[in-house]
Amino acid sequence: MSIFSTSNERVKTGLVLAAAVLLIGFIDNFFLMWAFLGVVYILAFKEALILYDIKNNDLIYYAAGLWVVGAIYPYSDDLFVLAGVAYASAVAFNKNLSWKNFFPFMYPTAGMLFILSMYQEYGVLALLWLLVIVSLTDIGAYAVGVSIGKTPFSEASPKKTMEGVVGGIVIATLGGMFVGLSIVDLGISFIIAFMVSVSSIFGDLYESSLKRAAGVKDSGTILPGHGGVLDRIDGYLFGAVVMLILLRGLV
Repeated sequence: MSIFSTSNERVKTGLVLAAAVLLIGFIDNFFLMWAFLGVVYILAFKEALILYDIKNNDLIYYAAGLWVVGAIYPYSDDLFVLAGVAYASAVAFNKNLSWKNFFPFMYPTAGMLFILSMYQEYGVLALLWLLVIVSLTDIGAYAVGVSIGKTPFSEASPKKTMEGVVGGIVIATLGGMFVGLSIVDLGISFIIAFMVSVSSIFGDLYESSLKRAAGVKDSGTILPGHGGVLDRIDGYLFGAVVMLILLRGLV
């Protein structure tokens, strides 16, 4: 497959994804959003099982059950903590259980539950804000990195450069700051945009480290030209946690 064909496929998939996200956001119905995020979560969870080299596919049923509870419980992110307490109790009771099986309940579960909680508490505008910050970080880092990037950023992601990372953070902070004015004032918007942008960089880096450890290029193949679901949401999973905590603490 040629570079042109790959790029064309990537653009088409990206446009379909963007249209679906914008439509669901425009409708702004809780159960539709919950269902959409739930599909994303389960697909990401399945990919995480592979990256963590976990053979127990029954864990998907526990993940689905956790998400169902999230539809009726008002503080979805609390469920991640409760799941941790429950699993720690199970490990203490049964020495044959491994903490490795809990890894997918930290990543991507925690981030997805925080996204759902943020929608419950702050509405669709908060999700739009998150979307803008993380997208601008990715786009800015790529554009600046291709243009002037020379200094390697991390061994976990060899293609990333320090110049690209800094450029992406600056662009996302400035752009995201203005979008955030619909929710908070200028100073708080600047802080949140900056912190979420930085965290999204490390969300991407964390997923890259998992793929390198697993010896794979992409987390999956479900999205033509893009790879897997985790390849597309990695920055959001870290960014959502930071954004919700800051919104609760600063607003």
